[in-house]
Amino acid sequence: MKFNELPIHPKVLEAITAMGFETPSPIQAEAIPLAIKGNDILGCAQTGTGKTAAFLVPLLHGILTEKNEGKLSALIIAPTRELALQIDQQIDGLSYFTGVVSAAIYGGGSGFDFDKEKKALTSGAEIIVATPGRFISHLNLGYVDLSNIKFFVLDEADRMLDMGFIEDITKISNLLPKERQTFLFSATMPPKIKNLANKLQRDPKEIKIAVSKTASKIEQKAILVYDQFKLRVILDIVTKSNYKSIIIFCSTKSETKHISAEMQKRGLSAKSFHSDLEQDEREKRMLAFKNRSIQVLIGTDIISRGIDVEDIDLVINHTVPPDAEDYVHRVGRTARAAAEGKAITLINEYDQRKFQKIEQLIGLEIEKSKPGEGLGEGPDYDPIKNFKSKPKFSGNKKSGFKGKRNFNSGSNK
Repeated sequence: MKFNELPIHPKVLEAITAMGFETPSPIQAEAIPLAIKGNDILGCAQTGTGKTAAFLVPLLHGILTEKNEGKLSALIIAPTRELALQIDQQIDGLSYFTGVVSAAIYGGGSGFDFDKEKKALTSGAEIIVATPGRFISHLNLGYVDLSNIKFFVLDEADRMLDMGFIEDITKISNLLPKERQTFLFSATMPPKIKNLANKLQRDPKEIKIAVSKTASKIEQKAILVYDQFKLRVILDIVTKSNYKSIIIFCSTKSETKHISAEMQKRGLSAKSFHSDLEQDEREKRMLAFKNRSIQVLIGTDIISRGIDVEDIDLVINHTVPPDAEDYVHRVGRTARAAAEGKAITLINEYDQRKFQKIEQLIGLEIEKSKPGEGLGEGPDYDPIKNFKSKPKFSGNKKSGFKGKRNFNSGSNK
C-alpha cells in the first residue's frame, strides 16, 4: 500500500509526498483508513513506528474535509513538553500546504509564553498540543472554547497514567463534546489503559503493533559489573570509542547529575537531562544534543520517549530498567530508520532477574561479559540465585537496603 492509495485529503497528501514518504508504516496503514471513516482508535505501538502521523493525518484530513478551519477543532494531550513540541513540529510539516494553524502549550515558560498560549487558544489555532497541567491552567481561567472540538488525542497514554495525570485527563474529557473522535495511543496495553479507553471512547478499533521486539540493527550487549565500578566502565566506553552521539539512561536524577559532573571533570562533552531543569535549559540542552555540540546526554526515562533525535550511535543503561518494555523504548533511541546502533546495559548482582525478563520479552539472549582489565569486577550471571539473595527492605523505603547496596529512594525522575 502507498499513501496515494489512501483516501487522504490532497493537501495533506501533497505534504506527505514533499516530505519524501511513499509507504505508510504498519500502524499508519491500519489506523489512517479506520480513522478517516470516523472510528475511534485504540492504538498500541512503540516509539519509532510512525504513530504520530497515524493520528495527525486523519486529524488534518478531517479538519480540511469538514471545513472547520479557524476554529479549535483538535486537542492533543501529551505527557511531556518535549513530546508536545515534537508533535507540533510534525504538524508543521504535514500541514504545510493546508493553512491549518497549531500551537504547543506546556509548562515551565514565562508569563509572556502564557499570554501567547492564551492568544493561540482564543484566536484561531485549529490544533492545540498540550501537556495536561498547563492546559488545565488555561481551562480554569474560563476563556477556552471547546465546543467545536472534533478530535481528542491522548498520546503516550500509559506514561500519562504513570505520571498521575488521570484526574486531569478525565476533567478535560468531561468538558469536550460527546460527539467527537477519540484517538488513544499507548506504548503498552495494561488493564488500566483498557479501562481508560472504555471511559473515553465509543467502540474503538483496536490496533496493536508488536512492542516486544528490538530493531534488528541494534547490537545489544551487557556487562556484569558491581555498582561501585559502573562509572569506571562507562568512562572507559565513552573515552575509548568514536561514538558521536550517546544517551545514558539512569534510574534517578542524582545519578544523572553525578555522571555528568564526572564526565565534565574529564573534559567530556556531557550534560544531564532531568525534570529539575528549567524549561529553557532543557530545550537548550536537547537542541545542543541534536546539533551534536553535546556528545553525551545523561537522563532518566524522561528521554526514553517523546524525543526526535536521529543518528544516536550508542545507548547505555546505567541501570536495568524496571519494566522489560521500558528497555525496548530505551534502546529504541538508536538504530532508527535504516541506521545501525549499539546498546550496552550494566547489570549488577540484584538486577539479573529483571534482565532475564527483558530477554524473555524480546526473544533474544544478549551477550554478557565482565568489565575489562583494570575496570573492576562483576558478579557471575545467575538470575535465580542472585534474586533469592537480594537484600530485603528494612522498614521505610527511605532507609535503603541493608548491607552492600545503597539506594536512592523516592520519585527521582
